[in-house]
Amino acid sequence: MAFFSIIIPLYNKEDFIENTIQSVLNQTFQDFEIIVVNDGSTDKSEEKLLQFNDARINYYSKKNEGASTARNYGIEKAAADFITFLDADDYWYPTFLETMFNLISKIPDQKVFSAAIEFDTSKKIIPVQYSISKSNDEFEIVNYFQASLKETVLCTSCAVFHKTVFSDAGNFDTKIKSGQDTDLWIRIGLIYPVVFSWKILARYVYDPESLSKNNKLIHEKMDFSKYEKIEKTNLDLKKFLDLNRFSLAVKSKIAGEKALFTKYSQPIDMKNLGLKKQILLFLPSFALVFLTKVKTSLANLGLGSSVFK
Repeated sequence: MAFFSIIIPLYNKEDFIENTIQSVLNQTFQDFEIIVVNDGSTDKSEEKLLQFNDARINYYSKKNEGASTARNYGIEKAAADFITFLDADDYWYPTFLETMFNLISKIPDQKVFSAAIEFDTSKKIIPVQYSISKSNDEFEIVNYFQASLKETVLCTSCAVFHKTVFSDAGNFDTKIKSGQDTDLWIRIGLIYPVVFSWKILARYVYDPESLSKNNKLIHEKMDFSKYEKIEKTNLDLKKFLDLNRFSLAVKSKIAGEKALFTKYSQPIDMKNLGLKKQILLFLPSFALVFLTKVKTSLANLGLGSSVFK
């Protein structure tokens, strides 16, 4: 049985999938299986994938139902005790699995592991900035919410989970069309700490066609209402959620969605936002559009990696 099961949901990534698969095959740690779930691609993704002749690649093709359903399907098929995901347009550096294996061996009582990533914005490669105090050069064991106030320390292309994590926290919520990963990370963060490696081991590749960039999905973002009760007693969760609400409120105002702006901004405890964010929250939409363009330009130069978070 393989040590890692690697789940790759595939939907119309013909320009990326070869590099993604090759980054797995180039790993210094080779004890793995690859589970590719083709989620109804209509381009040449399948043709590009089938060029690889490796017995460790298990290929499944199904009708299009979304990335969450594809990932859950992969979880069901996974044979290994440790499960990791890789989006079909991202890739790993060669020592990703080796580093994860070493951490698992060193701290066998932990169940959730991750590593730093970098963004490929199409103009510049940017290392992500995290809200974590560095106590040593190798890894930290962190509270997910405290560690994710700038950028999440868990992502679908740079984290490893023991299979029992999904028994305890559940799988991806297929009813959520955008933000399903954040919802799962919250449920995991309420149960488990995260072992975080400071090594940059994965690259998130910018794809202008990605669904996550589609402003039309603002209506399908999760609203965090399921966590209203627990956030009253979990202050770390409350601050994390308020920062995410702030981001969605700003995006809603930019999109001209007044009702959504109210929905996201009303539950925010302003003490969880700095003065700058409090001011931004109530600026007119035209000013936010201008600031978004400025912030995006600065991000492309490596001066920050998020717009409003």
